[in-house]
Amino acid sequence: MRNRRTIQFSVICSAAALAFTSCALPEAGNEAARVSWDGERVRVELDTGVAEIVPDSLEVFFTSHDGEQQTWSAPAAGSLGKASGPQLEPEGATWDFPDAAMHVRVSEVDGRASISLESDRTQQLTWPQSAGDPKVQSVEFPNGEGQSIPVDDAFWNNADTGLVGSSWDFAGGLTMPFWGTTYADSGVSYFVDSDIGTSLDFTTQDGRIHAAATHVFDVDRGTGKYSISMGANDGNPVGAAQDYREHLLDGEGIVTLDSKIAVNPETERLLGAIHAYTWGDGRDAELVARLEELGIERAWLGYDADGSPMSAETVAAAERAGYLVAPYDTWDNAQDPKDADTESSIWPGDIWPNGCVRDSNGEPVTGFGGRGCYVSTAALETAEQSDGALSKRVQEFTSNGASSYFLDVDAVGQLFRDYSPEHPQTEAQDRERRKARMLALAQGTYSSGSPLVLGSETAASWANGSLSYSHGSSTSLTNAIWEFQKNREQWGGYWPKERPGFFFKPTELPEALATAMFAPEYRVPLYETVLHDSVVSTDRWEMGLYKFAGLTEQRILTNMLYNTPAVIALDGRVLEEHGAQLAEMQEVFAQLQDAAGTQPLTSFERVTDQVQRTTFGKGALVVTANFGTQEAAGVAAGCLVATIPGRDDLNYCPA
Repeated sequence: MRNRRTIQFSVICSAAALAFTSCALPEAGNEAARVSWDGERVRVELDTGVAEIVPDSLEVFFTSHDGEQQTWSAPAAGSLGKASGPQLEPEGATWDFPDAAMHVRVSEVDGRASISLESDRTQQLTWPQSAGDPKVQSVEFPNGEGQSIPVDDAFWNNADTGLVGSSWDFAGGLTMPFWGTTYADSGVSYFVDSDIGTSLDFTTQDGRIHAAATHVFDVDRGTGKYSISMGANDGNPVGAAQDYREHLLDGEGIVTLDSKIAVNPETERLLGAIHAYTWGDGRDAELVARLEELGIERAWLGYDADGSPMSAETVAAAERAGYLVAPYDTWDNAQDPKDADTESSIWPGDIWPNGCVRDSNGEPVTGFGGRGCYVSTAALETAEQSDGALSKRVQEFTSNGASSYFLDVDAVGQLFRDYSPEHPQTEAQDRERRKARMLALAQGTYSSGSPLVLGSETAASWANGSLSYSHGSSTSLTNAIWEFQKNREQWGGYWPKERPGFFFKPTELPEALATAMFAPEYRVPLYETVLHDSVVSTDRWEMGLYKFAGLTEQRILTNMLYNTPAVIALDGRVLEEHGAQLAEMQEVFAQLQDAAGTQPLTSFERVTDQVQRTTFGKGALVVTANFGTQEAAGVAAGCLVATIPGRDDLNYCPA
């Protein structure tokens, strides 16, 4: 357990001491961390060892208590000039880079080395530069659910794979603002407390992957401060995620599913449910009856805002069956009502075009897919206060009795700096408004006091307070998938309306793309380690279980291993083709969820090259999955074994 106190000190050091000797701070108790300066490095004593920072270069070294030495960061890219200082203060150590107009503060916080940099000059800093230590074996980062990349892996060092040269925005590209590097039996966790304006960038040097964070200082943007925390972990594949979960529990907090169920009992219907977006006859009451006949006892049923919502009759049938029903909505797009291509983009009053986000030139920021514009959260807040624009919309969308709601985009971290004189705001202010309106939606503020089981797209960790489910956070992405998706001939288009190929047409991914996104040897449950007991996570809605030929059984195994539901595009034909498999899968999944659907994921291990194991809670559920072609570790090829205390082991082979 990490020391969760922020240690403060009181010390006076002479100039001579600063220049020639170690100026250690007095003891603050036997376990207290200390910050000192030995004339070359600022030393931060942690509960795991000693971190040392070179002021001029920002190099960071670590020596564990057993003497292992590691490089946590190479020097910052470029030159910051000569450091002035450091000075020891009660909070730690500080110094300046006069040439770069930058101030640095180092302290010990919750057992980690915390480094904050501030500048009122618009500039860019690439630091820390991790994974440069030749002893580093892998980099872990939350690309969707999470990936673990061996730094010397030839596949990932190939630029064609899409990792090398990529840049991931911590506020909108990754699901959580941290990453980790792993050694043979230890690891390092890097937390980005100032995620807006910061990205994680990957390069290759001498056949090894390198990772570095880049921050843009811009006071007007609200990114004039950059804060990084570094700490040692035990080196297991999800060590950085375990560390980050503890960091959240120490700070912003995690709202559990159990507490959400206590507030809104309808949330419990998510446990064990498959998630399905319905089309065509999938929105008929008859399909609900067919699901029941198949023995599918739990389901979340959503439908697109295409002008054909589920009828009150169908919703009532679904509710009686124990299912949740949710309309899809987005508050992020506005179009001219005269030629809007979707009803969800039509707003009352002058939201189009006066509510559009404006760029620095005063022009509306074009919306997703080149349609309309992105809508200012500040403008919608004003519209709600003046005439109930959001309340009227939600009440209309749920007038059929739906008790759940899917609000696209809000939780993903797609944030805007708005230059409009009518509703100016920074990205941080945009995020706070999104958080506030999602919470209001979940609590029932917009729906006459009736709370709604709320979901959103690829929800970032900061959104866990209001959301109960997230569509897309299980999917690891690469830019190549968007290029592949653009080819409508191979992917499918948006017609016919009742069964669009975009969702239903099976397609075969190129081998490299399938490996990059789904290969189990590169996947790790980082998202579930942090949020399994808070947010139910699935794949993206257009990448449902039957979308990619040849990957279905492997994806089912991963779902079961991580204890997460499958998402599918659903109509009558899907039930004819896959109903038996869906029913069996849901029955098994429901048992896993009953055992640990609201428990944290506490352990992940690679038993062999092809066998992986997860543990939930204090042994409430153990799942062992074999992704290989031969029996191993007592598990048949392509199968899993689930161990639940007090019961016989559950064996399941999705094929």
